[in-house]
Amino acid sequence: MNKNSNSYIFIYASVMVVLVAVILTSANLALKPLQDKNKENEKMINLLSSIGIDADANNASELYSKHLKKEVIINENGEELSTYANGELTGSKRAFGVNLKTALYNAGKGEVAMPLFVMDNNGETYYVIPLFGKGLWGPIYGNISIESDKNTVAAVNFGHDSETPGLGAEIILPAFTDEFKNKQIFKDGEFTSVSVVKGGVDMQTKVAKENGVDAISGSTLTCDGVTDMLHDCMINYVKYLKQEDK
Repeated sequence: MNKNSNSYIFIYASVMVVLVAVILTSANLALKPLQDKNKENEKMINLLSSIGIDADANNASELYSKHLKKEVIINENGEELSTYANGELTGSKRAFGVNLKTALYNAGKGEVAMPLFVMDNNGETYYVIPLFGKGLWGPIYGNISIESDKNTVAAVNFGHDSETPGLGAEIILPAFTDEFKNKQIFKDGEFTSVSVVKGGVDMQTKVAKENGVDAISGSTLTCDGVTDMLHDCMINYVKYLKQEDK
């Protein structure tokens, strides 16, 4: 093979690499609006699920608008920094657009600006707190809805990226999430959160039964991650929940 052939191969390969890169970049840009819309729909579906509303991609936006009372961003004192209600924004940003992972990181540095969703179903008010934490192999996340008494858990939903199938991955199943219903996050006015108890709560104290759920067998680290996630996220909302109804 002569020098000219080598040059031709090099030029051809370079052109193909650039061409493929341009095609992939263009495809990514073209698909981004659809990808963003899918993420928004998924978020709304999960928020609605936490108050007992079934939704899909076709009706998520409509149902979210129907059942949303307001989105708020709160500070460390439980004060509302921004509010979105009835299509109008008061403040600088909607809670729906807050990156929860970043918000939790900033809260750890004392810069609290946490999203909260106040929603309604059949005349009942729910306070939906988004969740984000660390499982065994990667991030876990979800929502927990608190009833109008600002203490009783109405429902939870969880998701994960890489927990072990048949073990930690089962945090998404109703057999686990249904256990959280009617648990209490306060005891005698003090925040207790909800704990996932290894070995189950039957042999534990009354407090554990009120504030604990049975762990998934063989999934200690994932369940510990759920416990930490619930505490570390909800602690930011304690002062808000202790205030009179807004």
